[in-house]
Amino acid sequence: MTSSDHRTGPSYDPSRIRHDHFRSLVTDAATAVAQIGDGDTVAISGFASAGTPKAFAPALADRIRAIRAAGGRMSVNLLTGASVANEAEAVLAEVDGVALRMPYQSEPTARRKINSGSVDYVDIHLSHVAQQVWEGYYGDVDVAVVEVAAITEDGRLVPSMSVGNNKTWLDVADKVILEVNSWVPLGVEGMHDVYYGTALPPDRRPIMLTRPDDRIGQAHLEVDPAKVIAVVPTDQRDSESALAAPDAVSEAIAGHVVDFFRHEVARGRLPEGSLLPLQAGIGNVANAVLAGLAAGPFSELTCYSEVIQDSMLRLIREGKVAHASATSLALSGQGLVELVGNIDLYRRHITLRPQEISNHPEIVRRLGVIGMNGMLEADVYGNVNSTHVGGTRIMNGIGGSGDFTRNAYVSMFLSPSTARNGSISAIVPMVPHVDHTEHDVQVIVTEHGLADLRGLSPRRRSGVIVDRCADPSFRPLLHDYLDRARARPDAGHTPHILGEAFSFHTRLAETGSMLG
Repeated sequence: MTSSDHRTGPSYDPSRIRHDHFRSLVTDAATAVAQIGDGDTVAISGFASAGTPKAFAPALADRIRAIRAAGGRMSVNLLTGASVANEAEAVLAEVDGVALRMPYQSEPTARRKINSGSVDYVDIHLSHVAQQVWEGYYGDVDVAVVEVAAITEDGRLVPSMSVGNNKTWLDVADKVILEVNSWVPLGVEGMHDVYYGTALPPDRRPIMLTRPDDRIGQAHLEVDPAKVIAVVPTDQRDSESALAAPDAVSEAIAGHVVDFFRHEVARGRLPEGSLLPLQAGIGNVANAVLAGLAAGPFSELTCYSEVIQDSMLRLIREGKVAHASATSLALSGQGLVELVGNIDLYRRHITLRPQEISNHPEIVRRLGVIGMNGMLEADVYGNVNSTHVGGTRIMNGIGGSGDFTRNAYVSMFLSPSTARNGSISAIVPMVPHVDHTEHDVQVIVTEHGLADLRGLSPRRRSGVIVDRCADPSFRPLLHDYLDRARARPDAGHTPHILGEAFSFHTRLAETGSMLG
């Protein structure tokens, strides 16, 4: 398809590109990605299911196939905000188009490539990405590909459904490809708060954000027009985040969390009604916990998080949440319809920020955020494994859970007590991979109960975790382990029998990996 085809085709909406220079750069995706070379570092927009460039990945995959068919070679280093749309991740993984991936992924094909060793994967805290890229840890960024909703008359960019690392990508990249997606409602303009005041040491200054609804930046992204090599019109909705309806397990977890909040209010540790700003990770359990707040006694809630899921829209619509701050909208198909159909309402109650701000430790600590994240497993002393099955095989990545856990006012981990139809316990003697140490984990919740670990020594917390969080079928085995560990002459402060500590994980070898 030629550039002129795009100017008159169904994807091209002239009202979305209001600047003459950028209009002159309108072309198709195949022409745009032809300027990406083997070994280039490519940074793309997208955080969770929102804001991934729609035309870029299929066009680049086609280019890679053509080059390989002609006897050449082609792969790129891929940097993102977090995970991106599964179809974009998969199509590049299927053609072995990615040599290095950073900082987070959640797609099965890419995961298999990473675990086989054919893709280098750097799993880091999401709040660290921008600084590490600015410092050159990943070399030069050759091309940034960023989805936007529109380009204004003066050349500013209206962000789409996520911000992620887009500010950084546009600043550092040598060349920029813009995808202008006319599916994104123009009503998103004004929802974003893009802060340009960050700096590298020793020039840092305090970030003056003291409430989730504070605005400290501007509504648009900026880009040097001289760096923009192509503008690709698209008209395609964001991918859907797969969210299942709350089941009995997730509803039980949500009930324990709500009861805990009531207890903390009664003890004077949380404000009555409004609590403190909430952070919830991505997934069904976190979504169910937020849904459980709809029926609770709390009102005028706020959110300071990475993502906004369907339950947050409901809480806003019902007047339970006054304001939600995040970097992305990770919604189901129904949630996308709801957002687009009521964009004026949600623009007043939602702020989307760069992830270096949404996940910034300084702000998380200042606001007193209540962090609620998922896990694969926890051990009897409260160490949490969020990322690796069997200690060696990556699942997704640490994402932003560490940003919030280390700095939260209350740090909580939520999970069903078992996996693989009850054959594997999520509470184990010792986790084979530690993402969050016992020093940062304050509360663990499963469908069976809630373990409040604050103020408890290791020996005391081990009993609380087993009795309140482990599945009853695994409790005798866990207590037997603890009894024998404590009886050893050299038991020490944190009793373990190191030779047996990982015996639970032999089940992974016997029954097959959770990854399939």
